[in-house]
Amino acid sequence: MIVRPRPNSLQLFFIMRGSIVPHIASRLLVIIAFSCLVVWLARTNVIALVGMPIAPFSFLGLALSVFLGFRNNACYDRWWEARKQWGELIVQARSFAREIRALLPDAESSREQIHSLIAFAHALAASLRNISDTAAIRIWLPADRADAIARHKNLADAILRDINQSLAESLRAGQTSDILYANLVQHLNRLSGIQASCERIRNTPTPFAYSLLLHRTAWLFCLMLPFGLVDMAGLMTPVIVAITAYTFFGLDALGDELEEPFGITDNDLPLDAMVRTIEIDLLEALGERELPLPLQPQGYRLQ
Repeated sequence: MIVRPRPNSLQLFFIMRGSIVPHIASRLLVIIAFSCLVVWLARTNVIALVGMPIAPFSFLGLALSVFLGFRNNACYDRWWEARKQWGELIVQARSFAREIRALLPDAESSREQIHSLIAFAHALAASLRNISDTAAIRIWLPADRADAIARHKNLADAILRDINQSLAESLRAGQTSDILYANLVQHLNRLSGIQASCERIRNTPTPFAYSLLLHRTAWLFCLMLPFGLVDMAGLMTPVIVAITAYTFFGLDALGDELEEPFGITDNDLPLDAMVRTIEIDLLEALGERELPLPLQPQGYRLQ
């Protein structure tokens, strides 16, 4: 995610870090080159071009912009829901650590449960990005438990089951009350619900046919636009077409980024930074003084 001070009006024209331009540059070059070719053919009369009326392009452009707006709103809703789920995860992790630290009589047991919760955050972030993070999990779990959990396909869910099993053993041993057990399990159930919500967002993209329709329509519109502008705009045709293509292709590409909020592109969620926040808060709940530093943006990019 791009985190930077608000640039002034002049800087906005030249900023590339976090801009969508690098992702659509090749498409813009194709459209600009094609527009220049249309202008050259029209002015040299090498091939007789039949001018198209500009009025239909107004209706087509309006319809296309509305559809792109709907798609981007849907993609942003996915991005924002993912951010809310991770915000709730931080809340539930803090609440779990606060209660287990205050009410669980065995300090070592509470430390293990809180470390397991940190491992859960690492495992969930890794699974959402389709990467393996067993090394980070082993840092926070005892070797035998880490080996047992590593054999599961869903590491995050396995960690929650392991925490639940440990709490159940404490209940059966009479070390905790049934009320405390029920309160702590309620937090685990909420964490499991957050995991399921994030997996739903990751595994259920927007309908492909919808994206394909908008992508094709944007290309056809930008390729036909020079024929409607060449008689009226003349040499300014490539400039006008380039600005129009930047808008439509940019919205299309931005929707693609927002559709997958758990990736590693510039506009995706900073999962690593949020996992580090959980680490800091939970270790501080344990009373530790040497805490890891919050992650800072590198080149205005927070990962």
